[in-house]
Amino acid sequence: MSKSPYETKTILPDKAVLVSLITTEVKQSGLHPEYSLDELVQLAETAGVEVADRMTQNRENRDPRYLIGKGKVFELKELMEQHGANTAIFDQELSGAQVRNLEEMLDAKIIDRTQLILDIFAQRAKTREGIIQVELAQLTYLLPRLAGHGKNLSRLGGGIGTRGPGESKLETDRRHIRRRIGELKRQLEEVTRHRKLHRSRRQETGVVQLALVGYTNAGKSTLLKALTAADVLVENRLFATLDPTTRIMELPGGKEVVLTDTVGFIQNLPHDLVASFRATLEEANEADLILHVVDASSPMRKEQMEVVERILDDLGAGGKPQLVLYNKIDLCDPEQLEMLPSTKGSMKISAFDEDDLERIRQAVQQELSGGMRTFRIPADRGDLTPFLYRIGDVVGQQYDEDNIIYSVDVNQGDFEKYGYMLAPFSIPGHENPLNP
Repeated sequence: MSKSPYETKTILPDKAVLVSLITTEVKQSGLHPEYSLDELVQLAETAGVEVADRMTQNRENRDPRYLIGKGKVFELKELMEQHGANTAIFDQELSGAQVRNLEEMLDAKIIDRTQLILDIFAQRAKTREGIIQVELAQLTYLLPRLAGHGKNLSRLGGGIGTRGPGESKLETDRRHIRRRIGELKRQLEEVTRHRKLHRSRRQETGVVQLALVGYTNAGKSTLLKALTAADVLVENRLFATLDPTTRIMELPGGKEVVLTDTVGFIQNLPHDLVASFRATLEEANEADLILHVVDASSPMRKEQMEVVERILDDLGAGGKPQLVLYNKIDLCDPEQLEMLPSTKGSMKISAFDEDDLERIRQAVQQELSGGMRTFRIPADRGDLTPFLYRIGDVVGQQYDEDNIIYSVDVNQGDFEKYGYMLAPFSIPGHENPLNP
């Protein structure tokens, strides 16, 4: 019986030099290459890679063969030999041909930012949906690049870049991979159908939905745990949460709302990943209110917020009502605190401060409120009573001949969905609650 080639190979720990190319296009785009490279260090460490060094090159355009210039490739080779590094991680996306050419020049594993993020997601996915989404994104990304990843898989036999679909699947022919992509899309459609069914049931029962969104490591999971006493993983590293978590939060008035934590966003989030996770991310699109959690202590706070807003726009959730939570103020220095905006619809908070948590609940209740409305319902129209409770909190009622007059503290989102049933019975100008 012949041995598998993988059984005799030593799996080397990943030790990497990180590489970034700064082109004229990048400079004009407004992206921050130095910050992006710092973020790449965090991503590499999250993936379990030891970062030995980093290097950058300024060029007008990408080199079609190696991304960076050929002379810089020789510098990179010397730097890797000096540190004993077996991996080069590029901050920009590489083509299959560039991977192949760099492999031949460096005799090392070649990974780009997209593949690194996909690898982290492959490590973190726990639910069936998450695993399907990650594998689909990986295969979609790797299909046009298979020719450039053969040596990565066969020579080093493990580590970053090979998690998820696995070596055997990636080395098979394109026809098999296309077939596998088709299977995964069908499985994802089925999971998505169930998600939509649960979502529509929540909407039919008048459940108010909130979504926590934000840049990765902004503190969303910590906030979810604090607001709902949820048993969720909280770690101080990128993409600690991958699979969405939904919990019940009680507002000061006693109303319960559904709060969902979503996957963190990041600069240059891979397109294939966004496409695969669209069903999950659409929790934000269906929310009555978005809680945008911001790391107030980050020096790149403004840029991180722009990334989140851009992705929300792409998802069609850009116009949703939003409450911005400037989190981690306990980590801010006085100058950072002073620079934080004090605008309507935003709050400066710490997820570890009980008073701040209560302020958030109060603010959510206020944001959801559509004010007080009064309805005169005929006594024989008992069928309308459930809709009164569905659109908000009934705070008072009294009888008037053959009618019952209800005073309702309206939830704006619910009123938009179900208020048309009650519109003919609304009393104009009655915005104050009646005495019970």
